[in-house]
Amino acid sequence: MDTVLKSKSILERFSLAGKTALVTGGGQGIGRALAHGLADAGADVAVIDIDLGLAEVVAKEIQIRNPKSKTMALQIDVTNPEQVTQMVDQIVDGWGKLTIACNNVGICNWVDSIDMTYADWQKVIRVDLDSVFLCAQAEARHMFKNNYGKIINTASMSGYITNFPQGQAHYNAAKAGVLSLTRSLGTEWAEKGVRVNSLSPGYTKTALVSDLLETELGKKVSPIWLSRIPQQKMADVTDLQGAVNFMASEASDYMTAADIVVDGGYLAW
Repeated sequence: MDTVLKSKSILERFSLAGKTALVTGGGQGIGRALAHGLADAGADVAVIDIDLGLAEVVAKEIQIRNPKSKTMALQIDVTNPEQVTQMVDQIVDGWGKLTIACNNVGICNWVDSIDMTYADWQKVIRVDLDSVFLCAQAEARHMFKNNYGKIINTASMSGYITNFPQGQAHYNAAKAGVLSLTRSLGTEWAEKGVRVNSLSPGYTKTALVSDLLETELGKKVSPIWLSRIPQQKMADVTDLQGAVNFMASEASDYMTAADIVVDGGYLAW
């Protein structure tokens, strides 16, 4: 069979119509942008956040922008296995299936390793790495039943490099773990029809980062960051939507255990 002539058009394969998705950490920043991007392509989107108010605001934004997309807002602690299972169950009970899962929750604070408390270390590893495993496991258990699903984990260019000048060893280690976990799950679950890939953003101008850049510390570090980015600018959250929508769509069905870096060229230097 001539697949070029017989296959769906590439635009049809990029469509997410009829798909259901969740985005953890969807109440703000990168997660909010990813939730909107998935809905723009036709998916029904569950916005997951520890802050229900933020999740509800984004769900309402999606309904206004994409009236045909169903939305729900859920308050979930993604480091809690029982709540993670409940999250998937609520989506499947409400919509009948879960097709796409963006495990995006992440936190970071800057502290030199010599001064880092074990509690600081544990918190970042728990939120940025443990939660990805817990969510992916719960999501895959449902996706296996349909022999199809897309899991997209938010990693970071920090999984590849040591950021400078800020100290964030716990964050870097967690994101390197997300990259390795993605490769492991992507290969383990390939025969089950579940594709597991990751997104590695570079420095991204979220609202929180924008506030940081207005501080004395932000004004000190931002020129150093920009000097290492060939495009000489930070990413906007919307710059990340295309890569995630590709990984969520049928257009990437042959892709698994891989990572897409969107960093303005930072890693190339």
